[in-house]
This record gives sequence, structure tokens and C-alpha cells, in this order.
Amino acid sequence: MRILVATAVPVERDAVARAFPGPAPAVDVLAVGVGPALAAARTATALTRAALEGAPYGLVVSAGIAGGFLPHAPVGSLVVADEITAADLGAETADGFVPVTELGFGTVTHRPPGTLVRAAVAATGGRAGAVLTVSTVTGTAARATALRERHPTALAEAMEGFGVAEAAGAHGVPVLEIRAVSNPVGPRDRAAWRIGDALAALTEGFGKLTPVLESWNHHDDD
Repeated sequence: MRILVATAVPVERDAVARAFPGPAPAVDVLAVGVGPALAAARTATALTRAALEGAPYGLVVSAGIAGGFLPHAPVGSLVVADEITAADLGAETADGFVPVTELGFGTVTHRPPGTLVRAAVAATGGRAGAVLTVSTVTGTAARATALRERHPTALAEAMEGFGVAEAAGAHGVPVLEIRAVSNPVGPRDRAAWRIGDALAALTEGFGKLTPVLESWNHHDDD
């Protein structure tokens, strides 16, 4: 089974690639850009190209660093998404935020295969929970609190997972999201960010995850 790993930026791509000390012909790691729209477009392009070449991907993994919701996902920890949710796709109203699904159209959540999530958690020691996709990174304690109130199982927020999942879903390909926490979700404090530690955790996590990805078959969830 061919696997596409989609990261936002090259430094994340390189961190994942370091988990494969030798050739990994079944795994392609691609930096697809920042934000859900660009991530969706470039992931869809890669999936289409592979299908046209007669070697389609059987799994897409959105990977990278993320903000973690304290105390549940501390800096340096690994999060495996059991749901990938677009947290700010909808409308602001006088009564608060309304997701696009409650407006009568669209989707806001993709759910990775349960057996794969459980196997990934067991292999990596990561934590399973929702990973939120946002177009505007959270920078205040009030917004962090509001997101957790709307999404009680959320462990992390990032900017690409939902876009990658939309592209995978359009091609009928299962999706997984893995995030290493580099900073707390909330007030922006660059001095508290631990990007190097998070990238190291991402490399270590993928090193442990590789046997799971290689052995997993999506028919296990049929």
C-alpha cells in the first residue's frame, strides 16, 4: 500500500522523512503548504497524479506540529486524531458560533479508521482525541476556552488536517492525522514554543508508527 504523508512546511516534511533511515518506496512525504485550502488543493493534486499513473495511494496522513490544549496535550506530546474537525467553518451569530452543518450544508468532521487510530496510539504512546483545523491560529485564552467548550475532546489545533481529509475523502482514501505539540493553545508566547522538541517528537513518533502503517489494511475497518 502506498502512503502519502502531507505536512505543511518543509521542516515538518524533513522531520517525518528522518524516521525512514533507508529507502521507503511505499511512503511519499510532501509539503503541501499552510492552511486548509492550499493543503486540500495540493493533496488532491498528488492523489490524482498517483491514480492516473496507476499507483494510487491507500492512505493519507496529515502530519506536523501543532498547538496543544493544556493540560491534556502538553508540549512535546504526540496526538493522534480520532476526529479531524474544521473548528471555524460556519457563521458567527448573536447566540454564538454555528457550524456549517447546522446551516444546512457541508461537513465539518472526518473520522480516521478506528483500528488505525488505536494501533497508532499503542505504537507511539500518543493520545487520541480531536484535532481541530483552524484558518486563524488561536492567540487568546478566551478563544482557547471557547474552542474546548465547543469541542470537549479536542487535544490540538493546526491548520491543514481538514483540508487534507477533504481531499482524501473526495478520492475515497482513508486519512489519519498525527501532531506533535510545540506550544500551548492560547495567548501567543513565542518564548514558550518548543518547535525543535516537537519536530524531534514527530520523527520519533513516525519511527514507531512505520510498522503500523505498513501492516494496516483499510479492510480491517470494513
